[in-house]
Amino acid sequence: MRRQGCLFFILGAFVAVFAILLVALVMFALVGEQPLLWPLGRDVALVEVMGPIWDAEEIVRQLRRYSEAHSVGAIILRIDSGGGVVGPSQEIYAEVKRVGESGKPVIASIGALGASGAYYIACGADSIMANPGTITGSIGVQMKFPMAYELLEKVGVGFETIKSNEYKDIGSPYREMTDAERHLVQDMIDDVYEQFISVVVAERGLPREEVLRVADGRLLSGRQAEELGLVDRIGSLEDAVELAGAMVGIEGRPRVVKEKRRQFSLLDLLLGQTAERVGNELATCRLEYRMAVPAR
Repeated sequence: MRRQGCLFFILGAFVAVFAILLVALVMFALVGEQPLLWPLGRDVALVEVMGPIWDAEEIVRQLRRYSEAHSVGAIILRIDSGGGVVGPSQEIYAEVKRVGESGKPVIASIGALGASGAYYIACGADSIMANPGTITGSIGVQMKFPMAYELLEKVGVGFETIKSNEYKDIGSPYREMTDAERHLVQDMIDDVYEQFISVVVAERGLPREEVLRVADGRLLSGRQAEELGLVDRIGSLEDAVELAGAMVGIEGRPRVVKEKRRQFSLLDLLLGQTAERVGNELATCRLEYRMAVPAR
């Protein structure tokens, strides 16, 4: 009986150690440079906004996770994007604001590119940093409608649309847009543009007239943006890490944590990411805070 008891004790201890190691490995796999097992507020979390902004879910999830992590004292939003769809850009901006208002500083660090919707997101941060040669600005809105009716007429293909109201098929690629429809779309774009202007004025503390002077879609360098008050300071990602640490009283260089990116297979690329991107690019009705150049 005693020998049996010893065996059960050893087996139980082995299972407990294995469980602890498994939990530690899972935590380390979920977080990039360091697991979230350090003393309170000693880490700086890095959340990336990369490429076209089609959806807010993943970035909002990371922001919320780190905002609730006691070991994280501040968050760096690393941006390299030319913007994207209006709705997701606004959702991410709202979450950045929520995190900052909860007492956890957010620093936007713009790399090569942080324009249009990506700059909109950065406006929600407590501080915006950019490189002197960063491309930013492009404050404006665009909406694109594919037009295929002339090509279809040439090949003898036509479409008949039965609709409940006059404007139900506005933006249809199968017919030319009317002047009244263009006016309606322009009114909507003007409203969304005004939303962008209001955010920049409020968050940057700039006179509306000064913002309007450069909010015509133009691109700006990081240095120009700093001179105009659209960026707080010139600095690299490393500078942003040091600033984040200083803002929460961390001595020396803080530990940086980030989620590891999932490794995509060739099949994932061909069937998933590529298909999603093509679908987004071919969407017939999409309101965008986005640079009018091919996205990174």
